[in-house]
Amino acid sequence: MPILNRIAALHEQMTSWRRDIHAHPELGFEENRTSDMVAAKLAEFGIEVHRGIGRTGVIGVLRAGKSSRAVGLRADMDALPIEEANTFAHRSGNAGRMHACGHDGHTTMLLGAAKYLAEMRNFDGTVYFIFQPAEEGLGGAKAMVEDGLFARFPCEAIFGMHNRPGMPLGKFAVRSGPMMAGGAFFDIDIEGRGAHGARPEAGVDPVLVAAHVTAALQSIVSRNVRPVDTAVLSVTQIHGGNAYNVIPQTARLSGTVRAFSNEVMELIGRNMARVAEGVAAGFGAKAKTDFRIIFDPLVNDAQEADFAASVCAEIAGAGGVRRDPALIMASEDFSFMLNEVRGCYINIGNGEGEGACEVHNPSYDFNDAALPYGASFFARLVEKRLGK
Repeated sequence: MPILNRIAALHEQMTSWRRDIHAHPELGFEENRTSDMVAAKLAEFGIEVHRGIGRTGVIGVLRAGKSSRAVGLRADMDALPIEEANTFAHRSGNAGRMHACGHDGHTTMLLGAAKYLAEMRNFDGTVYFIFQPAEEGLGGAKAMVEDGLFARFPCEAIFGMHNRPGMPLGKFAVRSGPMMAGGAFFDIDIEGRGAHGARPEAGVDPVLVAAHVTAALQSIVSRNVRPVDTAVLSVTQIHGGNAYNVIPQTARLSGTVRAFSNEVMELIGRNMARVAEGVAAGFGAKAKTDFRIIFDPLVNDAQEADFAASVCAEIAGAGGVRRDPALIMASEDFSFMLNEVRGCYINIGNGEGEGACEVHNPSYDFNDAALPYGASFFARLVEKRLGK
């Protein structure tokens, strides 16, 4: 079956919601206006509302029939600290903040499914609509889990989705097993000895040490990680000094690591500390490494991935679902929910061609034409999983 007719009829309304959210972006754990809007819509649809789970998270509870079975559907709400470059009418009205990842679209698709399911109630059981804050590296999913999300709202399975620029509109991608990399952030603080820029022999230059540590760190993936394990280590920042004629006392390296297992992540973290300390010592400096895992690898349950793919095929046709897409080096904190409850995370096409730029880009915008496809996926998944 294609897009559900009732959801197709909601397209104009959903577009209005999405553009309103886009025009009022809020950063992680600051999604007060967005949470207010989501809660108001859910209440308007006749759905039970719970707030304050994970600080600004919102849960909608919808029951039909007598079954004790329950399924969870999740969308993220936060924006990014990016200045928007677009000039359309619904561009960001909040300076330095922008929905550059499509969370405005994800939230809207789940609201559309909630409205449809509340009207039709063509299922037997309970649906938990999970609107998560702070996905962008701030730990929103973990905060909801630690706040008792699944103790209070127990699910037999949970599902989420993310738009994919460049994937044709109306198409889906579903992968069984590892799908998205775990992610860590790191800081390496190097302490040398400050001196005059004209007399380097009197000091220990931490900027020079930082440059050598940066190069040496690249040996970890190539020489410590097994070639069959995919990983990446990127130094993205080097800070040191604030004057032309002063060799500073300290410097800092910062960056990210991605891998598809926590074992590989921990191996990289241990070796980073060893390399940094060893290289620094060779120059007469000291190095201290702070390595912290922000995202666990996202791993889809094989059975739930097959189920999700079957739902996608009902909407897009068998040829519209790619069942073994490439691994994704980006990270997603839905992984912390999948650590607790089996489930699946999918990709939905955001369109291709001109204007289909990558996420986290100041010119990005969610494609409103994708809204009925995502809402239909969520709604049909519930009707199929909790069928009467």
